[in-house]
Amino acid sequence: MESKAKAGRGLAGWLLILPLVLILLPFFIVPIIGVVAASFVQSDGFGGIIASFTLDNYRSVFTSALTYQLYWATLKFTVFAWFFSLLIGFWVAYFLVFHVRNQLLALGLFLLCTVPFWTSNIIRMISWIPLLGKEGLINSALIKTHVVAQPLDVLLFSSLAVVIAYVHQLTIFMIVPIFNSMARIDKRTIEAARDAGASRFDIVRLIVLPLSKTGIALGSIFVVSIVMGDFFVVKVMSGGGSASVVGAFYEDIGVLQYPTAAASATVLTIIVSLLVVAILRTVDVRRELTR
Repeated sequence: MESKAKAGRGLAGWLLILPLVLILLPFFIVPIIGVVAASFVQSDGFGGIIASFTLDNYRSVFTSALTYQLYWATLKFTVFAWFFSLLIGFWVAYFLVFHVRNQLLALGLFLLCTVPFWTSNIIRMISWIPLLGKEGLINSALIKTHVVAQPLDVLLFSSLAVVIAYVHQLTIFMIVPIFNSMARIDKRTIEAARDAGASRFDIVRLIVLPLSKTGIALGSIFVVSIVMGDFFVVKVMSGGGSASVVGAFYEDIGVLQYPTAAASATVLTIIVSLLVVAILRTVDVRRELTR
């Protein structure tokens, strides 16, 4: 009788995840299998595929100095975008949760953070050009206040512009999960620490930060995976002066070198997966989310 009950619960569990499996299988798993399979075949040079097993695609990826340069550039953009989006997102969430006493006002300010995201990424990215250009508002203000004598070229079409655009686009992905984690912290814990003589820095360092690690981990996964998988921001905001890994195999696709592009995509997927696993090692997200 007990075994039948366990079997029934097991069947019910499989039925519950069946809709997710039906979505993931054709739209996620099958395409990945197709990309991995394509990475082990040859190209005829004209967009066709020769069904002959080869490792030349991976050999060309790993023996190219350009590959390592592109990964280094992509990792730099990822680290800087992650750091500044975390810095801004953490303190914005901290202010909304612990310094705005009215919950309705806090929710309103939180929703206000999402207003820029009501438009497309392209519009938000291009909106920086009038600000960062040689004749933009920032350079004009610096010249009029005699801070600089000539317009700064580093503000636009540079690595700095790429990082600014990423931080602008991705900070909300830090704010949302960190805000959710902080909102679940018992305010009495903060009050007890304050009554015990803890400074504001100690409260943030010893209480708020450890209890917000789930939100930080989730936000980090969003930011890292998006930056590692993007090339459009780098292409536009750097003015072609910088490149990315995704941009490289996008060019391969443009010249119909599908197997080489598939090998590059497979390597990138593995690297991003390892980064996500490393982030998840810092916190048990499932346990934290079910508290």
